[in-house]
Amino acid sequence: MTFRLLYCFLVLSHERRSIVHFNVTFHPSAEWTAQQIIEAFPADGDEPKYLLRDRDSIYGDEVRRRVQRMGIEQVITARRSPWQNPYAEQVIGSIRRECVDHMIVVGENHLRRILASYQTYYNEARTHLSLERNSPVPRELEPRSKGRVVAIPHLGGLHHRYQRAA
Repeated sequence: MTFRLLYCFLVLSHERRSIVHFNVTFHPSAEWTAQQIIEAFPADGDEPKYLLRDRDSIYGDEVRRRVQRMGIEQVITARRSPWQNPYAEQVIGSIRRECVDHMIVVGENHLRRILASYQTYYNEARTHLSLERNSPVPRELEPRSKGRVVAIPHLGGLHHRYQRAA
């Protein structure tokens, strides 16, 4: 509603194309980005081997030092080559097309709530052809004997998850 530009930082796991972490700010900086990396991978041994990223200025010295301390190797894409990180580009496009293009965002916290809801939908309900028409969090095939199919709304009814009623 203020017509100010909001920036979203997104961490995507390439293995199952799941959204691991996101956050929103009006003023991205290297310090803020370094904090997002720490929040995405708390010190529990789940750090990835690689961080595939572009050459954005938010990946300053602070980010490089923190990532190096975490033992993550950075892979930097070539300039103006979004095709080198296609999974991230695809999820960014999906968020735009399937979510924020259909909503009026009234502020930072509102966008954070919208994206949290979309993250749940994307990881648990949205199917992906590359995952054999399953979601990033795998779902079991439900037999017909389990009952009729019901729609569970996500994002205020913008999207739905379909499952059999017990």
